[in-house]
Order: sequence, then structure tokens, then C-alpha cells
Amino acid sequence: METQTISWPAKDLSRIPFAMYHSPEVYAQEQERIFRGPTWNYLGLEAELPSAGDFITTVIGDTPILVSRDEQGKVHALVNRCKHRGAVLRREACGNAKDHSCIYHQWRYSLAGQLESVPFQRGMKGEGGMPADFDKSKIHLDELKVEVYKGIIFATFSAQAEPLLDYLDAPVVYEIDRLFAKKIKVLGYQRQRIFGNWKLYNDNVRDPNHGGLLHMFHATFGLYRLSQVGGAKLDRKHRHNITFNQLGTDDAEANAGYSDTKKVFQSEYQLRDTAMLQNKKEFADPVTLVILSVFPGVVFQQIANSLCTRQIRTRGLNEMELYWTYFGYEDDDQAMTDHRLLQANLCGPGGYISMEDGEAVEIVHKASFTAQDQHAIVEVGGKGEIRDSGNLISEMPVRGFWSYYCELMGIEPGSAEMAKQAAAQTPLQKAAA
Repeated sequence: METQTISWPAKDLSRIPFAMYHSPEVYAQEQERIFRGPTWNYLGLEAELPSAGDFITTVIGDTPILVSRDEQGKVHALVNRCKHRGAVLRREACGNAKDHSCIYHQWRYSLAGQLESVPFQRGMKGEGGMPADFDKSKIHLDELKVEVYKGIIFATFSAQAEPLLDYLDAPVVYEIDRLFAKKIKVLGYQRQRIFGNWKLYNDNVRDPNHGGLLHMFHATFGLYRLSQVGGAKLDRKHRHNITFNQLGTDDAEANAGYSDTKKVFQSEYQLRDTAMLQNKKEFADPVTLVILSVFPGVVFQQIANSLCTRQIRTRGLNEMELYWTYFGYEDDDQAMTDHRLLQANLCGPGGYISMEDGEAVEIVHKASFTAQDQHAIVEVGGKGEIRDSGNLISEMPVRGFWSYYCELMGIEPGSAEMAKQAAAQTPLQKAAA
């Protein structure tokens, strides 16, 4: 399918083409225009690199990234690819080292990415080796621009990217300041493989409406119900989203909306051990859940006292991985740490709620493959202007994601774009339409 033949019938992005999740051409463009474009990408947490020589490996889109702290304490984001023959330089998830050596031919780089040695550079007995004009000082691993805010490491490939705090914008910065007001400590990791396009998970975490309908545990035991006080806040470009709610703010009248969803909200069910449901107040405001989605690929989470980051890692067109990093605060006592770890069971591949998100992404990806001439209906919360939502029954943030996505991809949804696309269609494609 040619990219230019994908139709976008609604200028307000209330119709999303299923083809956008399945086109190889679109996926290839995303790598250049989004992941290597003027975006800031989450790489990890400074708490994961406490000492000189510490490193972690990750990805931005399909590009392998090595995050390394040098001897002076500076954090570097390097393309994890040897300049010699292109082999992945570091294959471990994390570690500590004095330098980085390629397993293939043992080219050795400093912690900052500078080539330091090449075995047999002069050859043997006047023969072989590198050319006389070979200059190690001119070879450096490709390096990204890094900014660290509140201990969170972001990087960009683009010299045209706006400053990080401008990119995040005030509503997101406020939430980051809130969640990272104190020094953190990493509690652990989980990884979740999902067989679906990466954008489907972005749709999911920007959809407040599904949280109280898909997740029986949430709705039944009251951690998140559509009838609770909550909403969704967007940045000025609508690319990021903050979904939030307040535990215990629903009532019988409000919950009447669940009358047709008996399988979702089982009001007669109770837990013998309610520790999983407890929110130990630690913030000044009454908010008990925050799902902060930052374009293009990270989520910062507070569900009661469970805190984590979720990095969305692409693994090709039809597959993605969620990389969960759970954290608490350095001044947590053991009881709070144990409580956070208990609530961590809500999420991850076997989590009481997260396994449902993975399943939802997969069934949409599979079913939409044979409907690439059709569109998702994204109208919950209304059509027209993309705006903040004063309740949880909304899909506005999904449209916000796609508005910035289209800006970066050079897509102009609406009737004019459709006319241009129709003119480019072959007679066979027109007949099929």
C-alpha cells in the first residue's frame, strides 16, 4: 500500500485510518521523522547510573542506544553501533565498565564514545593493518544531544528540537516535578512483549475511557472508575497527556452508568486482603492515579503508591516491547517499599490490569489488518476542537497524539488531503473504494 493513498476523512482526527498501523512505508518514515526527528526520547533514569562507568542499553525507534556515564560524571547517549563494521557494541541490559569494546574486532571506545584503540593498527612486520592516514581521534560513536530533568534522561537526534522543557510544556513539567520531587531509588524491572504496532499502545494510554471498562480489577475494586472525579490534561500541542483520577469520589448514582456492564463492575466482589487497594497518602493533592504519556514513547505512572516508567520500544511494524522501571523514594521505609512492590503486581506482563492492555492492542492489530481501507471511530468526548477533558469518558488525548504525529509526518487530514489522495489512486484502488 502506498503511503499517499491512505485516506484521512476527518480533519479533526476523529477518524484514524487502520492502514497507519500496518504500512511498512509509514513505519520507515516514522523512524526518520519521529524517532530521529525533533522529538525528545526517554532513555532512562539517572538513578540507574550512580557511578562512573555505569551504562544501560535501550533503543530509540529501531536505533540501538548506549547510555553511559563517563569519569567526569557526564551522561552520554551514543548510538550502540561500532563505527568499524556496524556491530552492536554493548549487548548487556546494564553494567559497569572502564570502556566499551566491540566483540567482533575489539575496537575499544572511551565511556564518552571516542575510539581509543584498534588491534594491530600497524599490522605485522610492515604489512597489513590500517592505512597510514588512519586517525583514531577523528572516530567517535554517533552521539545524541542529552538533557536531564529531575533525574530523567532524555535525548534527541535533531539539532532543530526545541529545548526539553519547552517540548514537555508546563502541564507535563508540573507532573514530573510532582512525581520526582524527591530522590528516587529503582526497585526493579519488567519487560512485556506485545504483538501489535507501537502506536496502538500510545492510543491505549491516551484513552481514559477504556480504563474503567476494560479493567475489571480497576472498576470492581474502585481504583479507577469512569464515575470518579478525574480527567485528561494536554500540553499546548496536544502531543502529551495526563490522565488522572481520585480514588473514592464515585457514588451510587454516578455508578449507574455501569448498569449495562455487569461483567466489568462486579459490585458484590470483595478482596479478603485489601492491601493492594490501599493508597498511603504521599502527595499534597487528592490525586491517586496519574498516567502521564509523553510523545513519542514513554509513560510515567502513579497508581496509588505504585510508581514506574513504561518505555515503548518498537520491534518492527507488528511488534513492540514495554520496558517497565519501578521506583520509590530514597527516604521510603521498608514498609512503604514492600507496599510499592505489592502494588507493582497491578502492572507488567502478568499484572492485574496490564495484561489486558496487551491483549487489547493485539486483538485490534490483528483484526484491523484486513480492514486497512477503514477507520477507527474516535469520538468519545466529542468531535471538533481537541481540548482538555473534565471527566474520564473521553478519547480527546488519542486525537491529540495523532495531531502532532501528523504534523511531524507531513499529513494533512481532511477533505483537501482526501482529494489529493484520490487523484493519486489507481483505477483499481478507486474501484475498491
